[in-house]
Amino acid sequence: MILDIIITNTGDGFTAEIPSLNGCESWAHDEDSVMDKILDLASFYLKTDAKKFKIDKARVIKNKTIYKLVFNKSS
Repeated sequence: MILDIIITNTGDGFTAEIPSLNGCESWAHDEDSVMDKILDLASFYLKTDAKKFKIDKARVIKNKTIYKLVFNKSS
């Protein structure tokens, strides 16, 4: 399964969201922290160990960075 993670630089911090998981959003002062938080939330929403996630940086558009969250739901 592949989901998008969108990280936005808001000027006073970073927001992260996974649009296909309703309510899966987070905020932090730096990009690394917001990525950790959104992966923890995704792990909770998907009932999958976060260690099984693979992250691929897909593209950067202005103040947004799009990552691909890749994992196998069945394992």
